[in-house]
Amino acid sequence: MSVNQAVEVAHASGILTTTSLMVAAPAVMDAVNRAKELPKLRVGLHLVVVRGKPSLPPEQIPDIVGPDGLLDRNLGRAGVRYFFLPNVRRQLAREIRAQFEAFQATGLELDHANAHNHMHLHPIVLGLMIKIGREFGLRGVRLPWEPRGTVLLLPWLALMKWRLKKSKMVFNDFFFGMRDTGRMDSKTLQNFVDALPDGVSEIMLHPALDSGVWVEPEAVNFQFRDECAALIDPSVRAKIRAVGAELISFSDLISSR
Repeated sequence: MSVNQAVEVAHASGILTTTSLMVAAPAVMDAVNRAKELPKLRVGLHLVVVRGKPSLPPEQIPDIVGPDGLLDRNLGRAGVRYFFLPNVRRQLAREIRAQFEAFQATGLELDHANAHNHMHLHPIVLGLMIKIGREFGLRGVRLPWEPRGTVLLLPWLALMKWRLKKSKMVFNDFFFGMRDTGRMDSKTLQNFVDALPDGVSEIMLHPALDSGVWVEPEAVNFQFRDECAALIDPSVRAKIRAVGAELISFSDLISSR
C-alpha cells in the first residue's frame, strides 16, 4: 500500500495529475478506493504482458506464463513469441481483454493506457491494446519517446505514432523519465521541467512512501521515497509556474480536440 499512499499524497499535496493501475496487483482494491476519493486524479490502465501476474488463471493462458504462473520476465523472448506464434497471440489477446474488463469493473473512468516496461511499443501488443481498448472507451495512449533516448527505438516509435494517429488516439509528444527511471529526485525533475520542449510532455515517476516496498528485481535500486518527495516539493511546483507549463491529463487532451 506504500505506492498507493504515495500516489494519494503526491496528488493531494503535489503535482501528480495521473496514475496507471495494474489490475492484478496485490493492493489493487486499496488503490481503487483511494482513487475514488480523489475525483481530480485521472487513472489509466497499466497493461501487464511481461514481468508480472496475469489477470486470468494460468491454466487459461498456459503459453504466455511460466511454471510459476507469472508472465515471461524475458522481454525479448516474450516479444518474439507474441509476434510469431498464433496461439500465443490468441492467449495474449484474452489476457489483455481480461485486464480491460477488470479495469472497467472498478468503476473508474479510463483516462489512458500504457504498458509495463513499455511493451506497447511491440506492434502486436499495441494493436491489441487499441483494438480491445476501444471497446472499453480507450482514447489516450502513452507514446514513450524520450528525446535523448536510444535511437534503436526510433523505427518502432515512428510506427507507433503513425498507428495512434490512424486510430485517432490522443498521445503525448514527449516522454521523460525512462533513462532516469528510479532516480527522479527533485533536482532531476526540475531539470526536466526547465527544459520542456513545446508540446505535451509526460514525466514518469515511481513514488512510494517506503523505500522497502516490494518490487520486481529490476527495480530494487529505485529511489521511491526520493521520487515521492520530488512530486510534493514546492520548488518543483514553482519551477512549473516559472516556465509557464500547465498540469494536465490525457482526458484534457481528449476534451480539447
